[in-house]
Amino acid sequence: MTLKAVIFDIGGVVVGSPLFAINRYEKDHGLPFEYLNVAITAQGHGGAFQQFERSELDLYTFYRRFGEELSNVEKNNEAYIKFCKSRGQEVPELPSKLQVDGRELFGRMMKESTKVDPKMRNAIMRLKASGKFKIAALTNNFAPPTEIPNTLQDGASKAPSLEEELERLGFGASQSDLKSLFDFYIESAVVGKRKPDPEFYKYALDLLKVQATEVVFLDDIGPNLKSAQKLGITTIRKYPSRLQVLRASSSA
Repeated sequence: MTLKAVIFDIGGVVVGSPLFAINRYEKDHGLPFEYLNVAITAQGHGGAFQQFERSELDLYTFYRRFGEELSNVEKNNEAYIKFCKSRGQEVPELPSKLQVDGRELFGRMMKESTKVDPKMRNAIMRLKASGKFKIAALTNNFAPPTEIPNTLQDGASKAPSLEEELERLGFGASQSDLKSLFDFYIESAVVGKRKPDPEFYKYALDLLKVQATEVVFLDDIGPNLKSAQKLGITTIRKYPSRLQVLRASSSA
């Protein structure tokens, strides 16, 4: 069947990966590589991060719960041990206690996700210019806050202004510029579903008015690609460059 649409993930494909920011946070706090990423995934469908990307939590409730979940060493150590064993890796020394600042970590993740890869930008623009394909983004994201409480729920005495928090999270001119690259910008926070839920992909196919076999989908996360493949979508995995990996591992 003829290719009619190309769908791009955003974080880790079109812009920098928040995983790099997580890895740097791990290094800064003496945690094993991928410890927090494994912990986020281990929370499952009802985790704070997962709920936040479906617009089921407000920003500051998310910050608090995100930090609490990632600070639960009993649950997260168990998940990391399983992760290591599944890959035949030796289990490193694990934390006996941990206090993750959910707001700080998420802010780092969002800062990493504001930098558009110029090569990907050029590729998208060339595809659009050809006039042969519908170009879409399919992203797990979150709705920007519309108000800030008088006091932060993590105990800080004074909350930042709404404008300061929006800027800190990467909402601004760069966000509008990013969306303008695509014919369709499909957001988990708007739809109420997130990858790898098959229904999120089906929503995108219906919106674009294409069949699964008429689509190529690019993502950097295996489970997201596998879910698309099961629907008959052709997938391409975007891997980080060696330079990106080096920067992530060496940054303080």
